[in-house]
Amino acid sequence: MKILILGGTAEARELANRLVAQGHDVTTSLAGRTQDPILPKGGLRMGKFGGIPGLAAYLRAASVDHLVDATHPYAGQISVNAVAAAQAVNVPLLRFMRPAWEQQLGDDWLTVETAAEAAAALPCNADVLLTTGHTGLEHFLQRDDCQFVVRTIEAPAQELPHHASLLQTRPPYGLIDEMALMEREGVTHLVTKNSGGKQTASKLEAARRLGVKVIMIARPVYGPANEVASVDEAIAALGLAG
Repeated sequence: MKILILGGTAEARELANRLVAQGHDVTTSLAGRTQDPILPKGGLRMGKFGGIPGLAAYLRAASVDHLVDATHPYAGQISVNAVAAAQAVNVPLLRFMRPAWEQQLGDDWLTVETAAEAAAALPCNADVLLTTGHTGLEHFLQRDDCQFVVRTIEAPAQELPHHASLLQTRPPYGLIDEMALMEREGVTHLVTKNSGGKQTASKLEAARRLGVKVIMIARPVYGPANEVASVDEAIAALGLAG
């Protein structure tokens, strides 16, 4: 089977590795935003497709049997394009979507829809650990009445203002380290996206234990697709289990 995986997540890499081990023709497409990414086995494609027409043309030209969207839950436009392109060329689409984090007893969460709403919800003089990535960063940096620790894998393009510092690091993060970071920086608010998964979940446990308020940006809603929540489910849905 010829499979195109829209990747960039640890689960996409695991899926590609397992499918290649089964003998399938697998190509993983990466957006190219992360420098020096950990690469999966199989074929590799870097960069954008050129919207819905470009992705549809690629699926057709490469004779792809199955398209798998295993991008980040907040990947945005590529997930929207995957639905339309798959429908245009009649290629089955499978979407991997890791389960969202759920609020636990002792959590203090405020759920909002956008980065702009999250920035507006911060009270004056908040000390914020910001883990939302580059998208929408400008909304937070306009809040010069707050202090920010901006944690990202890649440094943002813009220079950070005086009320923000950069913490450039890559997950996974452990609970002890997350608690130490929040205590050291005097964090009062954690702003994050509901990405799900285990690699970055410790920040929520740390916030719970330390009484840090969480502003959670809700997931976007994408179009219809056969959706699974684990790599095993993905392999089964492709008809390749066993």
